[in-house]
Amino acid sequence: MSTVFAAGAVLAGYLLWGAIGSQAVMAEAVHEGHPAPAADARTRGDEFARGLAAGMDKMHRDMMAPAPTGDTDVDFLATMIPHHAGAVEMARLVLIHGKDPLVRRLAEEIIAGQQAEIAAMRARLTILRKGADPAPGGYPALGSTRGPAR
Repeated sequence: MSTVFAAGAVLAGYLLWGAIGSQAVMAEAVHEGHPAPAADARTRGDEFARGLAAGMDKMHRDMMAPAPTGDTDVDFLATMIPHHAGAVEMARLVLIHGKDPLVRRLAEEIIAGQQAEIAAMRARLTILRKGADPAPGGYPALGSTRGPAR
């Protein structure tokens, strides 16, 4: 299990580095009064890097698309659903391009777990958008690979 955790940490670190690194470069360029470089991660790098950049761009657009409602729970779910969809896309890209069996297994687990959480969040969002939930302990119970919600 520690090997899977280590592989997950390496994958998460790589993905975070890619996301933060490109944002930092773009932020620095904008900060200095210059437009962001045209040859960013969407146009350079290997197929995985380009797919990752495109997926991250979509995830960020989709996360920011819902107008705030003033209901913290609704707004949280409306932004977390595309966030989880972004994780599914990143893991899908690893299954296409990755070679390491432990990273691939982690990607499969991420896909399964995030898809289950997306389904639960969508169902909960539907309930909350109708108003106060008369049975908050009822379906759908939110859970994940980290264990059931308490």
